Amino acid sequence: MKLRALGFCGADDSVSPLHLAVICNSYPFVEFGVLFRPDREGQPRYATADWVGRLAAAARKSDGRMKLAAHLCGSRVKEVLDGDDAFVSTLPGLGFKRVQINATAVNGVDTSSLATSISAVAALMARHPELEFILQKNDETEPLWSGLLNGEGVCFGDAGRLPRNVTMLVDDSKGTGVLASSWPPPPEGYNIGYAGGIGPANVRNVLKDVSNASRDRDVWIDMESSLRSIKDGRDDVFDLDKCFQCIEAVCEMGIYDHPDFL
Repeated sequence: MKLRALGFCGADDSVSPLHLAVICNSYPFVEFGVLFRPDREGQPRYATADWVGRLAAAARKSDGRMKLAAHLCGSRVKEVLDGDDAFVSTLPGLGFKRVQINATAVNGVDTSSLATSISAVAALMARHPELEFILQKNDETEPLWSGLLNGEGVCFGDAGRLPRNVTMLVDDSKGTGVLASSWPPPPEGYNIGYAGGIGPANVRNVLKDVSNASRDRDVWIDMESSLRSIKDGRDDVFDLDKCFQCIEAVCEMGIYDHPDFL
């Protein structure tokens, strides 16, 4: 199986950025996702700007081994839909290499006119070839991703293909953490990842199913809700123990190895 990333989303102020750096330096296939939604900054799952700054400092010292993905929600998605890249432009300097656009209602986005944003979004993505943009693929976001697939012009890909720096995350649950009943194979025109209800309890079975579906293509999996816990009297904590359970599963399945010192 070609697993390009094991994604853990929702890293926040409940954990030390240095702990994330230690994990990434030991397991460079791990990718930590940070949710950006200004109206919820500082709440569980939504890191503060100060914490993101400390994470960026750790990423700069990692010699490229730290994989970080910015998951945009709420007004940050609205900016992208309007073609405003002021915030997106800051992400590479903070160590983020991938940007996921969560254009769904559960993520605080008005999805009633996604089709009108296709050209603006395509132009924004074309201005940032240094970033990989991830679109959620489900029926709610279809006006956006289908428009990017079928658009014409210098900012779009060939017919039936996404622009080179755009991929999709298959998440039929639309960000609600419901396990999918099946995992579709990657299409010819673009690469995909898988999400929805994945966690420590089922990650082995999911990886087996995804391996069969992926047809030897590079894919990734991502999870969020299953990684939360109550710890030391604190609610809704990003649980690194649960993250490590998933890492152990990947290594025990022979997809990757533990570092030599273990």
